[in-house]
Amino acid sequence: MLIFAAGQTPEYMAEHNDLGKWGEAVVADYLAERGYAIVERNWRLGKIEIDIIASKGAEIVFVEVKTRREPSANPFEALTPRKEQMLLRGANAYMQTCNSALSPRIDVAAVEGNEHDYRIEYAEDTVRPRLRTYR
Repeated sequence: MLIFAAGQTPEYMAEHNDLGKWGEAVVADYLAERGYAIVERNWRLGKIEIDIIASKGAEIVFVEVKTRREPSANPFEALTPRKEQMLLRGANAYMQTCNSALSPRIDVAAVEGNEHDYRIEYAEDTVRPRLRTYR
């Protein structure tokens, strides 16, 4: 798990966006700075939404972003078993639709704070059930 402190990425203007969109923008920039290509933002299939889909090398990464203002609130607690199942269904549907040969994984990013004082906790390969490739 990586922890990323405020001041290491550009500041964002959260006044114009809701908290969740701001958190997603912070994480998208975090990933881009680490060499990921952002493929999709807020990809939807029915009631399923995947916050960020990114790729790097031979991997495609489905990222769930949890954002909280209060540092005492654990954003990872919001990743319920139901949400994990929705992420898996969405990731499998995306892989099938795109006929992707990339190796899939699901990551979770937690953003705590506000645009002036925040931190990112990023956990790779958080949701473990195997995803299939469709190529």
